[in-house]
Amino acid sequence: MYHHISLQPDTWTYFEAGGPASAKALVMRESLARWAQMLPHQPPVHVYNTGKMNQYQGDEHQLAEHMSEFGYNAFYMTSGLYNGGFDYDAAKEDGVDYLGWGHVGDGYHNVTRYGENESSPERKESLGTVMRNWHPGPLAFQFVSDTFSYIYSQAMIRALDLIESDLNNGIDPAEKWAASKRKIQIKSSLPPPKFCDPLYCVVDEAPGCINFEKPTYGWWGARVEDPDDSLNPHKGEVQNWEVWHVDEPIWRGVSKQDQIFFEDRDDKEICRHLDACGGISATSKDSGSVVFRLPKQEVGLVVICGCCGKQVGTEMILNNTNIEISYNGEVLDRNAWDIWPNGKCVRLMKKFDANVAKATTGHNYLKIEALENLSSPVRISHVITL
Repeated sequence: MYHHISLQPDTWTYFEAGGPASAKALVMRESLARWAQMLPHQPPVHVYNTGKMNQYQGDEHQLAEHMSEFGYNAFYMTSGLYNGGFDYDAAKEDGVDYLGWGHVGDGYHNVTRYGENESSPERKESLGTVMRNWHPGPLAFQFVSDTFSYIYSQAMIRALDLIESDLNNGIDPAEKWAASKRKIQIKSSLPPPKFCDPLYCVVDEAPGCINFEKPTYGWWGARVEDPDDSLNPHKGEVQNWEVWHVDEPIWRGVSKQDQIFFEDRDDKEICRHLDACGGISATSKDSGSVVFRLPKQEVGLVVICGCCGKQVGTEMILNNTNIEISYNGEVLDRNAWDIWPNGKCVRLMKKFDANVAKATTGHNYLKIEALENLSSPVRISHVITL
């Protein structure tokens, strides 16, 4: 979490696809909300759902009530549009699906505010799209951003009211609300979990992660150890893995209408997506090993993820006998590994137990070594620890 989120984590349920609420979505939402309270600024978690408030309604309400003290909340975009009063169901019966893919206009507006003065009809129409596909278009995203802006503005006004009250009562708000006086949260500060696994969500520290994709922010957890560092237990061994990223074309993910509008402009680089898949990569035995120095671990969880693809974990890592993985110098038994928490990742260690090798240099180290017959690249995008 330290490597991925800002001071205000908003999470989109698009990334929860593939599992029932009780089995996956709410487990991860509650885990995220609890881990966020272990961060220095204790940011609230707000969940963005594209659909209507019926998919997870009962359990979602339970979780919102359970974690409301810590600012947890969930927003349903389609329900919000319905709540404005427009009868989408009647319109659909009349043959107009305002929420269908590619439709222009949401029943209230036909274009975004910044699209009002567009001179290009094609560009203006594009900016009025509600749903591109399963992704919202510009008009729907404007509605979402306005909603969150309104909620955060309410919070700011409430904060200003508190500050004004302090000033009127002769209290120095800078002293009263100093960050140093923020109440520290530990796992016992939070209520018992409703959905998440206590082993992983009832903890005093949020998970750590090193992420080789772009962009990333904040503090990494694990780090690639310097091959010549005196604490590196594998100093002297070949360690030639290299960071690699997918070279994406400028127009990846950009609609044809936008390409036509920007292709001859000097500022067309603004259309390039900042995100890029990537990993630290080995291509043959000559790559040797990569050694990760791990942060302090509370549970003993170690997960690595492959790049690129949503299901690469099995072939690239789990069943790949051309790599060998060790923890503190002891080779890990691949029979104990499993695919977790999704198809691109493999859980190497679930928790500490009596058989786990102990650190010898003050840090835990994870080594991934390319063996003799490696012929297909191995690319590690994430190393996650807890």
